[in-house]
Amino acid sequence: MLIPKGALVVSCQARADNPLHGPVHMAAMAQAAEAGGAKGIRANGVEDVAAIRAVTRLPLIGIMKVWDDRFPVYITPGFDHAAQIAGAGAQIVGLDATARPRDGEPVERLIARIRRELGREVFADIATLDEGRTAHAFGATYVATTLSGYTAETESRKGAGPDLDLLSALVAALPVPIVAEGRFDTPELVAEAFRRGAHAVVVGTAITNPREITRKFVRAAQPGSV
Repeated sequence: MLIPKGALVVSCQARADNPLHGPVHMAAMAQAAEAGGAKGIRANGVEDVAAIRAVTRLPLIGIMKVWDDRFPVYITPGFDHAAQIAGAGAQIVGLDATARPRDGEPVERLIARIRRELGREVFADIATLDEGRTAHAFGATYVATTLSGYTAETESRKGAGPDLDLLSALVAALPVPIVAEGRFDTPELVAEAFRRGAHAVVVGTAITNPREITRKFVRAAQPGSV
């Protein structure tokens, strides 16, 4: 197991419309996160993963986002995507392990192939307790709350902060490391996740997206907003 217990993992990602998009910026972000005490990095795409691997030896969760209007699953949907991420230097492959339709092989086969053929740990993003149980049964190394609030079944959770109840349920039900991810935007929420038994916590936007952080402060500064 590569991600140590009690680790803060920083998600270093920026979409194409973000001024920080690109491997140079994401590698620098990963270095800054490591200097601040992060014990793991999550990154998207072959170029970013390779650039980050070149500047840090921290455990690296690599994903590949593949957008397709026909399918809701876009986080590492197929084995070829996983192989590319592994080849770029990710020791851990992250993927969508929800029950939603995907363009590619069933998730149980995908997890098995990543473990067997690529020799990589699997980081399973799920949205419900049942999906967590299934991901564990299929052989995922880590189960993470990442997608709670982002599936049709759980969309009502999106505006309610992190899904701490799901975290607690997963910790109680499964013997594998449970990772808290999704809308953890304060140190207090991170501390609460660890209090509830999280093996690690992933934080993204609140650390690595200056544009969104700035927008949050600007909204607070608007007349009548307080």
